[in-house]
Amino acid sequence: MDADEAGAGAIPESWTEKRIFTTGEAAEVCKVSQQTIIRCFDSGRLGGFRVPGSKFRRIPRADLIKFMRENDIPVDALDARMTKRVLVVDDDPQILEVFNDLLGKDARFEVRTCSTGYEAGMLTEAFRPHVIVLDFMLPDVNGNIVCRRLRERDEFASTKIIFVSGVVAQDQIEKLKQAGADDFVRKPFDIRAFVSRLESLVGL
Repeated sequence: MDADEAGAGAIPESWTEKRIFTTGEAAEVCKVSQQTIIRCFDSGRLGGFRVPGSKFRRIPRADLIKFMRENDIPVDALDARMTKRVLVVDDDPQILEVFNDLLGKDARFEVRTCSTGYEAGMLTEAFRPHVIVLDFMLPDVNGNIVCRRLRERDEFASTKIIFVSGVVAQDQIEKLKQAGADDFVRKPFDIRAFVSRLESLVGL
């Protein structure tokens, strides 16, 4: 395959300003193989155009974003804001309200909330959070089971999980971390101190 088609050369650290992509660059952004991008382009699932007088395919930014959203591929790499998606799972409405109020006003975060393990599973699939703030004791299932199920799936390997609870003993905390938790915060907690830990966890 021609180097121009593959998008040869150093991959830029940010795609936020780029308007037209080669198939190689689109593959890098979508984290799929270049052949997958080419097949989608040739079948019409991914919009774009061919460079006049050549076989090279080019994909406008709007077409790439449309394709990514239709296929549930996070568009973070193309988002200049680099928003971090946070899912808060807790059966205490006041805690959900606090997180919604504080993080919802912060442009660095996009927040979703729910109160059961079942809802957490559904939202994790749809929302693809960078971080899950997870209460240990939920109405339908304990948070450690939710954590274990997530860690069994490769696509959520990089999702950070922070447990919150006021009833967990120290030996249980160690077991939670061994099961895949990235952090544990005991209730009641100072919300601003919690956000500082959240920022550190996601590299903000």
